[in-house]
Amino acid sequence: MNSKKLVLVTGGTRGIGRSIVEKLAKEEYKVAFTYCTNSELANSFSKNLINKGYDVFPFHLNQGSSESILSCLSNIKKKFNSDVSVLINNAAISQEKPFDEITNSDWDKMFKTNLQGPFFLIQNVIKKMVKNNFGKIINISSVGGQWGGFNQVHSAATKAALINLTMSVAKIYSGKGINCNAIAIGLVKTDMIVNELKSVSGKNKVKNIPIGRVGETNDVSNTVSYLISEKASYITGQTINLNGGMYFG
Repeated sequence: MNSKKLVLVTGGTRGIGRSIVEKLAKEEYKVAFTYCTNSELANSFSKNLINKGYDVFPFHLNQGSSESILSCLSNIKKKFNSDVSVLINNAAISQEKPFDEITNSDWDKMFKTNLQGPFFLIQNVIKKMVKNNFGKIINISSVGGQWGGFNQVHSAATKAALINLTMSVAKIYSGKGINCNAIAIGLVKTDMIVNELKSVSGKNKVKNIPIGRVGETNDVSNTVSYLISEKASYITGQTINLNGGMYFG
């Protein structure tokens, strides 16, 4: 039974985040999940799960704002009267743009959201994790963070930095009851890449995946579920390659 453990999933209304929220709610965790703009979708999703008897609730979060992060964490504490025991840093932004067209503003926004946001979230939940001698942190990275980007150089750079942040947190806090790991995803079937997969270039990408298919969102949520379980208590500071064989490093 995991009913006493509170999980925070950022970016939990769609795609991978939504799958993680559903998976962990069904496993009887208390789940707080965040949204940035679509409150209607977040509330509808939450209501559906609550009607099924699950303990979940949505919270607004602008991950690029430290003030918004502190407000979100305060609201979660008030709602659940509990400390966050598990943090899933899933929320991120992306932008397709040629290298020589990326502006300072593009770069700053990408790093503020995809790296500074997760860092600040970790920094503000880890003190209680240390006090409780228990914590699980999962950072959702990508294969782009391992082998570089092409039209998303700034996004790939943030994902690489997120992997390094994962190792740093694990080095500092693993001896204090906290496991911190990253999942580097490859192509995963979400709304964001549906059109890409229909294109010639998209179909060629799938052909080059050794396992012969793109990932499903539940491939990610199942991995998250394992990593935060007691079965994975000796795994920390690792990057799990969840990419169907696209990259073996």
